[in-house]
Amino acid sequence: MKVLVTGFNGQLGYDVVKELESRQIECIGTDLQDFDITDREATIKFTKEYSPDAIVHCAAYTAVDRAEDDEETCRRVNVDGSANLALAASQLGAKILYVSTDYVYGGEGEEPFEVNDPTAPKSVYGRTKLEGEDAVKRHTDKYFIVRTSWVFGINGNNFVKTMLRLGAERDELNVVCDQIGSPTYTPDLARLICDLIMTEKYGTYHGTNENFCSWAEFAAMIMTLGGRKTKINPILSSQYPAKAARPLNSRLSKACLDRAGIDRLPTWQNALGRYMEELKGDLI
Repeated sequence: MKVLVTGFNGQLGYDVVKELESRQIECIGTDLQDFDITDREATIKFTKEYSPDAIVHCAAYTAVDRAEDDEETCRRVNVDGSANLALAASQLGAKILYVSTDYVYGGEGEEPFEVNDPTAPKSVYGRTKLEGEDAVKRHTDKYFIVRTSWVFGINGNNFVKTMLRLGAERDELNVVCDQIGSPTYTPDLARLICDLIMTEKYGTYHGTNENFCSWAEFAAMIMTLGGRKTKINPILSSQYPAKAARPLNSRLSKACLDRAGIDRLPTWQNALGRYMEELKGDLI
């Protein structure tokens, strides 16, 4: 098998390439310096020359608040770019895996969302990621859609690194406590992605680490494992206004993985412990 991975400079794309290489699967990690996914001609040309058996599409516009003021760019990347890659995959007869998000749901209630539950995104980012899913489906039947949440990994910035940095500077921090979801470690998600693309079990999946928590609970665990004494003050989302609305309920059901016979990921607590070990040399 030969795999093309977009968004290699990001957290997930980096770890997907690492996982493929560890399995001795031929792959190439690409980013904007290689080709612009919003340019259909360039996308088709590059993919045709590499001729992969599968495309793992991790590249995305993920600046959630900025997207509210820059919808055009966000849509071009998340919708048009995804359509271009799906078209390229279709022309090659290749599989495509599109990484999506918990933001496609409205965030109501307390039950974990199933893959077929109604979607109701509340932000430009969420809407464009959902439209990206639809664009992939329009161009090919050989697709996997993997919705994930709250990702953290070694390559790039994330909530864990931000909390550790702020924890070294401040005695206390206010962190929202009414948004509930699953922190997801990119090496674990990369393994799931690589497991999926080796199959023909096409469809939509949820891929997150097991168990749920609030951002405040996540922050408190980060401080404990990172040796920080910073106090975490739980606050409501309404007390921390942001330009883009965040879903309060980001719980995603993994029953879809069970039905497909795909292993679930470890707990987020286990994943965070392993990530802290990975970060150890960088901790202040």
